[in-house]
Parts: sequence; C-alpha cells; structure tokens
Amino acid sequence: MLVLVVDSSTPAVTAALVEVSAAGVAARAQRCTVDARAHGELLAPQVDAVLADVGARPADLAAIVAGLGPGPFTGLRVGLVTAATMGQVLGIPTYGVCSLDGIGHPVAAGEPVLAASDARRREVYWAVYDGAGQRIAGPNVDTPAVAAERARDLAVTAAVGDGAHRYADVLALPVREEPRYPDALALARLAAERIRAGAPGEPLTPLYLRRPDAVAATGHKPVLQ
Repeated sequence: MLVLVVDSSTPAVTAALVEVSAAGVAARAQRCTVDARAHGELLAPQVDAVLADVGARPADLAAIVAGLGPGPFTGLRVGLVTAATMGQVLGIPTYGVCSLDGIGHPVAAGEPVLAASDARRREVYWAVYDGAGQRIAGPNVDTPAVAAERARDLAVTAAVGDGAHRYADVLALPVREEPRYPDALALARLAAERIRAGAPGEPLTPLYLRRPDAVAATGHKPVLQ
C-alpha cells in the first residue's frame, strides 16, 4: 500500500511516500526543507514532487499519516489541514502520530532517550522514550531546565532533536546527531499496524500544548480620551 506521510510540526517541512506491506515499511520518496516561515508554501509542492518521483497519482494512495505535533500553531496546522483535506477528498483514512515519536523512537537502543524540539520562547517540546522506543513521559512543553530535571529522574542517557542541539548545555546529556526532526519512515512504522489492519481513519487532533501567539482582542480601546 502506498502511503503519504506529512509533518510540519518543526521548521522541517516533510512529505514522503512509503510502501507498507506485510514485510515491513519501505521508503519510496521524500522531500524535506528546513524553513520555519514557509510551511504553507512548501508542503503542497513537496507532496506533488514525491508523487511525481514514483510516477503515482493521489488516487493511488491508500492512507495518509500525519505528525500531530507538538508544534507551533501556524506551522503544525498546515500539515494537519493538508492531510485531513486530502483524506476527505480521496476517501482514504488518515492516521496521526505524535511528531516527537518520530524523533525519539528511531534512536532508542536499550536505554532511555530524551527527544526535544524547539518550542521557541526559550522552551522545548519534549518526551522520553524507553529502551524499546515506547514513550514513557510527555509530550510536554517546558524550559530546558525542567526537561533536564525530568530526564535525570528517568535515567535518560542521551538526547536527540533540534531542541536538544539548541539547549545541549542546559540538558547536559550526550546529543545524538540525527534525527533532528521527525523521521517520516519512523512515523509510518508507528502507524503501520493500523494501516495494515485497515483501521478506521482518525481525527487529526493537533498537540498544541499551549495557546497560539495571536489571540482575539477582548475589548475595544476608546478612540477619544
């Protein structure tokens, strides 16, 4: 089954095609551009590009997997709206995966690992994964110092993700070089069981974890003093 994977929870705007079969999940094509200000401009052309890479059409897709975040409001909603709209138009199921799982799950190797992405405002989105890649804490949004304290409590031995690179001095953990951003193949693998079983599609509920920066005005300022 040909499956589209999209993620826009971080500055990395990702679209990928994977093949899901009984034997496993294989990558077919991918586009990833790191640009925190161009999610809306980049994602749709990248979806078109990966389809063209394998000579496929949207109608050939069997399912869509989307990273649910956590992430900033504006960027994250681009991927989720794209996935939900395509799923509805094509009549195919959509499945959500926590985007941090696509960072922490691939590097779990017997010991707990902290996955962290940059949440701006001098904070990180973070989660902790055990040695088998299962999430045991998070997702949360906190200062790097709070994430570091929780990581120590859970005997974490390494950190991964762009947030870990940015705040390596505060986390005081060895930082894995990759992945810095959600790995599309990992996101697909985490949804593969649902895809193979033909599970009903799921609402793509974003993990914002905090209110958006822009909020509606609560009152009117007087024009005349």
